[in-house]
Amino acid sequence: MIELRNVSKIYLHGSSEVSALKDVSISIKKGEFLTIMGPSGSGKSTLLNLVGGLDQPSIGEIFIDDKPIHNISDDELTLIRRRSVGFIFQFFNLLPILTAVENVSLPLMLEGISFTKIKPKAKELLGKVGLEKRSEHRPEQLSGGEMQRVAIARALITNPAVLLADEPTGNLDSKTSEEILSLLKYLNGQGQTIVMVTHDLKASTYGTRIIKLKDGALSEDISIGGNGK
Repeated sequence: MIELRNVSKIYLHGSSEVSALKDVSISIKKGEFLTIMGPSGSGKSTLLNLVGGLDQPSIGEIFIDDKPIHNISDDELTLIRRRSVGFIFQFFNLLPILTAVENVSLPLMLEGISFTKIKPKAKELLGKVGLEKRSEHRPEQLSGGEMQRVAIARALITNPAVLLADEPTGNLDSKTSEEILSLLKYLNGQGQTIVMVTHDLKASTYGTRIIKLKDGALSEDISIGGNGK
């Protein structure tokens, strides 16, 4: 479903070149829950950004559902991000002036669909993540775990081919982190493909496969057979 072929990413810092990723090749199957681990500076977030079309590789090829995303225009890339990829971030990135149901609806509203048409689906997704009674609350009225659940529902509103999560529990306490990881595991059990960056070994066991990066290169690729928490 997702394939990276000999992907490298090089950044320029003044006159110097810094290799964030070095000749990485990975295939991710539909329905996998892949976790990406590695120390700070190993290339985890760079890899996630490339898969999500937020950045382009310096060398190599990237495909989602056999469609190349490494050599297309910015407009085409934007459409793929909106329609095929759902993003979950460490700091939620909710708009404070919008209610939970409005935040969830936002990706489709940006496509020109009216809130009235989107609202039933948005409320259904909030129910799916356990927030059916909090749909009219604004972020300031929600806990950290609730805000992350809103962010997950928002990421699901476009029926994305893949859900990308960048340290989704990095801003949460341990109990809430387990609740969010269990939710992601449940969604994966429903068939959702997930790619998650984490520095937490325990969090990585919620997935079905772990890849480890070191100094921008792939160092390990471990299948755990979906037997995580």
